Amino acid sequence: MTNVSTDVTAPPPGTVDYPGPRKSAGVNPDKRDGKLFSGFAHIALAIWGILVIAPLIWVILASFKSNTEIFTHAPFSLPSKISFETYKTAWTEAHIGRYFLNSVFVVALSTTGTMIFGSMAAYVLARYKFWGDRAIYYLFVSGMAFPVFMAIVPLYLILRNLHLLNSFTGLILVYIAYSLPFTIFFMTAFFKTLPNTVAEAAVVDGASHTRLFFQVMLPMAKSGLISITIFNIVGQWNQYLLPVAIMQGSGADSKWVLTQGIANISVSAGYQANWAALFAALTLSILPMIIVYAFFQRQIQSGLTAGATK
Repeated sequence: MTNVSTDVTAPPPGTVDYPGPRKSAGVNPDKRDGKLFSGFAHIALAIWGILVIAPLIWVILASFKSNTEIFTHAPFSLPSKISFETYKTAWTEAHIGRYFLNSVFVVALSTTGTMIFGSMAAYVLARYKFWGDRAIYYLFVSGMAFPVFMAIVPLYLILRNLHLLNSFTGLILVYIAYSLPFTIFFMTAFFKTLPNTVAEAAVVDGASHTRLFFQVMLPMAKSGLISITIFNIVGQWNQYLLPVAIMQGSGADSKWVLTQGIANISVSAGYQANWAALFAALTLSILPMIIVYAFFQRQIQSGLTAGATK
């Protein structure tokens, strides 16, 4: 009998020795494409940032210049001297101070009313089931697709019949109606993400529907409330078409809001308009919104992403 020596390192009969995975000598194509896309995205964001920030810087610089400096010097040149005389002129002589306070008063009350009525309606549509609830929801949402300028004539006639033209009450009611569709749409989706166990526990403890909403569910929706409140403030603060149709009159005794006052500066004196005062008024209208965003940036981001992460 012939003895056959076997190598213990050899693979058993009937098996195939597959080589291990080879390491790629080059760069992963997916990783390379990702870096390329990220680079283009950063370039696009940089261009977009310049397009947004450059006009703001120009407006702020022009607010410290005179009319001669604005039209003769380079657009982004520094003013010859830092003086707040143009702001004083805009605040007193152009009555921007009065219009600014009018806007603060109107936006504060209209935003408060929008959030109270909008959150209550959204909570009922999101947490309670009844006949016609979806029809009511879609009726509110359809308001977002309705152009504002198409409602100007009906709004004017309705407010005239109710004797609410040229009144803060009429403008506040119109602002609330204008902002409710998006508020209800946003808050309905947000209330649906809140857990049912907390609400059920509160009901077991004897909480009424009103107490359940104001003391339990509303605090849980704080991030969403802050986000939609900021959007409503910005939208109502920058609104121009509705005040023009509703708020009549002219001069210092009128009930104009800030956007009407700024437009009046640019057209009141024709070619001799005080452009420096106009840019000072624009700066005064921009700064409050920048401050609001700066203070509530994290709350806005968390509110917008809460519905997607839950």
